[in-house]
Amino acid sequence: MRRHLHQRVQMSSDSDEDFEEEDDENEEDDDEGPSAAARLRRMKCLSCKEDYGDRDAGTCRECYEEAGETEEELKREIEDLKSKVNFLRLLSVGPGPIGPSSIPRPYTPSFYDVVLVATGTTDSAGVQCSSPSIPAHRAVLTSRSPVFRAMLENEMEESLSGTIKISDVSYDALRSFVNYLYTAEACLDEHMACDLLVLAEKYQVKHLKTYCEKFLMSRLNWENSLPFYAFAHQHGAKSLLDAALSLIMDNMDKLSKREEYMELVEKDPRVVVEIYEAYLSKQVNTAATKDPTAKS
Repeated sequence: MRRHLHQRVQMSSDSDEDFEEEDDENEEDDDEGPSAAARLRRMKCLSCKEDYGDRDAGTCRECYEEAGETEEELKREIEDLKSKVNFLRLLSVGPGPIGPSSIPRPYTPSFYDVVLVATGTTDSAGVQCSSPSIPAHRAVLTSRSPVFRAMLENEMEESLSGTIKISDVSYDALRSFVNYLYTAEACLDEHMACDLLVLAEKYQVKHLKTYCEKFLMSRLNWENSLPFYAFAHQHGAKSLLDAALSLIMDNMDKLSKREEYMELVEKDPRVVVEIYEAYLSKQVNTAATKDPTAKS
């Protein structure tokens, strides 16, 4: 006990000495006058160690913005991880049909609270097919799509019934779409990329639309530039539209003789008119560049 008391007395005396030293240092700083105050007005950013004035108190603006971006990236990563965990739970449900007539499985009700159904698909004979339901979580759908958010957070039919019916889409495309909402990953070919781009535009999943658009641009050549241009024009894929138009301009003579061109004239003559307007404008600009006397 005496030893503990002695240690406390010693610590108390040490702390008093520290305070006295700090007071002496402060008095010395005061004696130094304006030069010390001038140095105090210059501070260093804790992140980049650069100097900044006393008016810019805190970290410098660049470091503050970088910190904000890092925080947003971490939030996105956390949301993606949560989605992947939910997707692993979703896989345990299995790909089979889910509904009142299906066989109940143990613990499956805790794994999903909404289902998506592809409607309007037909087989080779023209008979409408009934595709299996795809289970999902409201929290994931609403966090990924503002359209789903409007459906599920308001008293709409989809929110009340827990069923979202999506027309003119195949089961495989819808399954891949839901998979992307959970994992931000998709296995693409040209057909699947087109299907997912349509869904991404419809449900305003911008990053998926950009992803599909870039994939289609990597498959773009002069032979498929016309159908790709028409598709991009219909679904507002501007980057794909511009890339396809550039190829069309360079190969107009060959493309105007192809079957795809004739079909486009019949199906959507407005698109053909826009192509010709762009082509004629390019010809005029090229002629003006080659003929300096044409400048006014």
